[in-house]
Amino acid sequence: MSLVRLRTFMEVYRQRSISRAARALNLTQPAVSQHISGLEVAIGRPLFERLAHGVQPTAAADDLAADIGNKLDDAESALASARARSMDVAGTLQLIGHADFMAEKLAGELLPLLESGIRIHMHTGDGPVVTQMVAEGHCDLGLTAHPVTDPRLKGDVIFTDRVIAVASPALAARLAHSNDFAHDLLKEPLLAYNLELSLIDHWLDKNGMKCHGLRPALVGQDLRGLRSLLCRGFGWTVMPAFLCERQIASGEMVKLNAPTGDTEIRYNLVWLPGALRQPRIAHARQVLLQRLGTEKNARNSTNVITRAAQP
Repeated sequence: MSLVRLRTFMEVYRQRSISRAARALNLTQPAVSQHISGLEVAIGRPLFERLAHGVQPTAAADDLAADIGNKLDDAESALASARARSMDVAGTLQLIGHADFMAEKLAGELLPLLESGIRIHMHTGDGPVVTQMVAEGHCDLGLTAHPVTDPRLKGDVIFTDRVIAVASPALAARLAHSNDFAHDLLKEPLLAYNLELSLIDHWLDKNGMKCHGLRPALVGQDLRGLRSLLCRGFGWTVMPAFLCERQIASGEMVKLNAPTGDTEIRYNLVWLPGALRQPRIAHARQVLLQRLGTEKNARNSTNVITRAAQP
């Protein structure tokens, strides 16, 4: 069985449609049907029931999909990376992700790709925009802190970090002498990533704090802007540790001790499965996973932030 036929099978299985799979793979519908028919002959059992609007996987298809799992992506990625090492991968790579993560965590890890002759265009957007741009083929790879739920996309966790509450030094000093930390914290000006307070709600919930009707003083989808205000003495917020470890170490900001504990954020690298057939994209994915992989994260931020935490 060829990798091409298996890739076609997986796309039809995910999409539940010959026509949608053909569009995703940039193939004709007859070609997709031929690939599926060839697999059915090789296996000796039908893989899909043809319906009026799409296809329905058979038990044989479910078994084959379970056996393949992520192995197909890994095999195609390995082959594409091998091709990349022996051929010219020059061209333009379109990346999209959260602005603060792209600037502070990703940009420095792009050097091997730039040195190999790949040109890179960096775009920014929130989670839904990242998903849409990658799923529609406008960008090659996306980086998002949102879970990957779009069935058209594949994803790997590329970076994990602690999410901590931080404040200006003056505010932290006031809270240090508070008899009711939760009550007094929620009375102070809040800086937030969005009105849904996604990062903040999770942290507050874990620490047993109720925040009904909590309204931020400022909303901005680049956490570096919130960080700047904290360093100028205004407000508090919740953010990934990598964005504030230097400021905590220098005393410009203070980590607030969580009554129960801090939370966690996971950044995902996402792509269209068929995109890995392009050596440039497969090579870039492999490089980024290696350089930002979770095995490095345990060392990030912990020592500096623990030493600098509010007593």
